Amino acid sequence: MKKMLIITCLAIAGLLYGNTGHAQVRVNVNVNIGSQPLWGPVGYDYAEYYYLPDVDAYYYVPEQRFIYLHGGRWVFAPALPASYHYDLNRGYKVVVNEPKPYLHPDVYRSKYGKYKGNYGKQQIIRYSNDEKYYVVKGHPGNGKYKHDKGNKGNKGNKGNRGRGHKD
Repeated sequence: MKKMLIITCLAIAGLLYGNTGHAQVRVNVNVNIGSQPLWGPVGYDYAEYYYLPDVDAYYYVPEQRFIYLHGGRWVFAPALPASYHYDLNRGYKVVVNEPKPYLHPDVYRSKYGKYKGNYGKQQIIRYSNDEKYYVVKGHPGNGKYKHDKGNKGNKGNKGNRGRGHKD
């Protein structure tokens, strides 16, 4: 009976320890809000690629490059061709965090083609009032912080929400 109790306790401890270790591996958080474009969709702390279903193209966030097919070859360029007549502020963007998604275009066309024509149905970073997007260059709130730099003891200061004073 005593052996059975010890074995059961060890098994439970092993499960708990194993789950804790496993959970620690999953806590790896990537954040690249500051490098996302103003026309990117809100709600993502990390985005490696955007898929643009209206023009069947991609945007690679780290290098700020568009990727689109031209003459059967993938072109990497700082802008989409003018012939696309695509409004980045209104067009729907799908966040894709997989390496080189343009190498599997059929997957993304079939999976996200339903978002074609969803103009203006997605809030973008440029118009977000969330302070986390103030780090994005060109955002109307860029460089602004809603806190009182002069009076640390001012309890009426709602900007820092109890997070202390930022200099």
